[in-house]
Amino acid sequence: MNLPLNTSANISDPIAQARYNMIEQQIRPWNVLDADVLELLSVVRREDFVPAAYRNLAFADIEIPLLGDDAEEAVRLGQSMLQPKIEARMVQDLRIQPTDKVLEIGAGSGYMAALMAHRAERVVSLEVNPALASMARDNLRNAGVQNADVRQADAARDAIPDGPFDVIVLSGSVAQVPQNLLSLLREGGRLGAVVGNDPVMRFTLTRREGDRFVTTSPWDTTAPRLVNFPEPSSFSF
Repeated sequence: MNLPLNTSANISDPIAQARYNMIEQQIRPWNVLDADVLELLSVVRREDFVPAAYRNLAFADIEIPLLGDDAEEAVRLGQSMLQPKIEARMVQDLRIQPTDKVLEIGAGSGYMAALMAHRAERVVSLEVNPALASMARDNLRNAGVQNADVRQADAARDAIPDGPFDVIVLSGSVAQVPQNLLSLLREGGRLGAVVGNDPVMRFTLTRREGDRFVTTSPWDTTAPRLVNFPEPSSFSF
């Protein structure tokens, strides 16, 4: 999608200024340099995907709680939005194309699905929490996004229909890349996930090349856990 270029000269209200500051002060310095991705961030209104209680923090460099009044508990349960810079860099590094079919694990508020839907042909987003699934559907509908489908499902345990996919993205962290999801990638497909254990995690990008999977881990970060995916044993001998 070709989007009109936005510059600071167009900014005339506090929300637009805050959005511009987020892009220029948080996201661009984090090596997000793709002009289309940067423009996308100015078009998809992040504040419309944030609960009303946290709307004033929509552009802050934090994880925003989505459910309940206990912010720390919401983040612990994976019921939060990722930091804007992480979302932006994931979208950039996955190199989503207009013909791509995308699978997202963890819909959250629907914001990540909205970003990807502007670049992809179709996005299927799976969310285990019914309240978040409903929130994401409402937010995407209100934003006029018609090519993103949110379904309540547990991607760690349920069968996943509609594969194979060109892109799979996990909007949360896991201890290791799930093998069942790798099998859903078509030739040339990419899977992006934050992998590891706090405080050491890395964004891991896996590409299918025939029968091989080629993996790189280009940058460090942390993210809340996706629920129900396997965890390493805590026992030592």
